[in-house]
Amino acid sequence: MKTFKQLSIIVLLLTVGVTYAQDAPYFSDGEDPKPAGKSWKLIKGMSDEFNGKKVNEKKWQISGQGWIGRAPGLFLADNIKVEGGNLQITSTKLPKPVVKQGKTFTHGGGYVGSWKGMTYGYYECRMKANKTFMSSTFWLINDRNETTGCDKRTTELDIQECVGQMSGDQEFIKKMLNHMNSNTHSRGIKEGCDIPAGSLGAKAPLGGLASDDYHVYGVWWKSKDEVLFFLDGKFQSKVKPKADFSIPMHLRMVVETYNWNPVPADGGMTGSKEDRTTLYDWVRSWKLVN
Repeated sequence: MKTFKQLSIIVLLLTVGVTYAQDAPYFSDGEDPKPAGKSWKLIKGMSDEFNGKKVNEKKWQISGQGWIGRAPGLFLADNIKVEGGNLQITSTKLPKPVVKQGKTFTHGGGYVGSWKGMTYGYYECRMKANKTFMSSTFWLINDRNETTGCDKRTTELDIQECVGQMSGDQEFIKKMLNHMNSNTHSRGIKEGCDIPAGSLGAKAPLGGLASDDYHVYGVWWKSKDEVLFFLDGKFQSKVKPKADFSIPMHLRMVVETYNWNPVPADGGMTGSKEDRTTLYDWVRSWKLVN
């Protein structure tokens, strides 16, 4: 009996230990860009293995934080759950149209946002996209309510933004199916502030559809003017944003609609629940320390 109890304690300790057993971001051999004398420290408030039974709402806000979604896709907390070791956001068709804020919504998406914000660091997730015309995304954005003066602007860092079905007719949408689509945005500049506006991005081929399998999408937000993108642990490209990226940003995992990829004639929700669900195996945030 004593031996059995000892083994049980060991198993329990090992189980607890693997919750955050990793000690560095997901990199292929030789790809870790950390400088000499530095190491990666996990930021638990912006990281999750999604091994529980429900969303940890001390870390994640799931009702939109004032943003209800881009019509016709309405953010619904009921479309979000943690199950099978994944954060799951399922796209749906509403039983009947809903009018909110003067706009008509016919479909349901989902929004998961971190309460905590941070500046420079490494941000990554392991995600499998849904197969619908709606998006699967992983990105960062600042909260304008947390800033003042000329910093009261918007900086957005898109790590991965893709769709599972092409319903629009523009050529660029094809790469939204099978590429890592990354971007940096500067917008909402106050009058009188000498800050550039605009977008600069990068793409990397996945070798298949984003909805075929999981991929690890990562970004090293190195400094105010250096952003490095990584796919499946390998460096892909570096971008210098139009304006300084120096304001703390919050993580976002969102399933939404776009006007350039409209609702298909059949409603776009003919697939199984599995086909309509974006899966996040884990999300991790890191900062460099001495």
